[in-house]
Amino acid sequence: MRIVRKEISRYVLAVLMIAVGIAHFVAPEGFVKIVPAWLPSALVLVYVSGFFEIAGGVGLLVPATRRAASFGLIALYVAVFPANVNMALHQIQPRGMTLSPLLFWARLPLQAALIWWAWKVGKPSWREKERLAANADEAAPAR
Repeated sequence: MRIVRKEISRYVLAVLMIAVGIAHFVAPEGFVKIVPAWLPSALVLVYVSGFFEIAGGVGLLVPATRRAASFGLIALYVAVFPANVNMALHQIQPRGMTLSPLLFWARLPLQAALIWWAWKVGKPSWREKERLAANADEAAPAR
């Protein structure tokens, strides 16, 4: 049961990251608005982060790249944190919405939750570890 929950959690995060990554390309304006002014080329940064969100989401779905994708998403969450802080500091409202200032600040700990989530779903399960060990034993040259 635990493995099923982990797989579902992995798929949910993967789909979420792919969807948010696509949104970076379809409607970049909202993301550009929250990039801190001290960073160069806001639109390029939005596209780059969108690309890596999509790549990370897809990577979570592929067993051979799952661990690397997990670490890549963790790095991405750390990298985009200044934009989230900027959004909270300046209360930059999403297009067509008016959010409470408290929501901007409440959103910041979400980055820590995303980091934990990516780390958790990227770790191989004990079954995956056993399978990897068995494959390594089969591939090892006989002595």
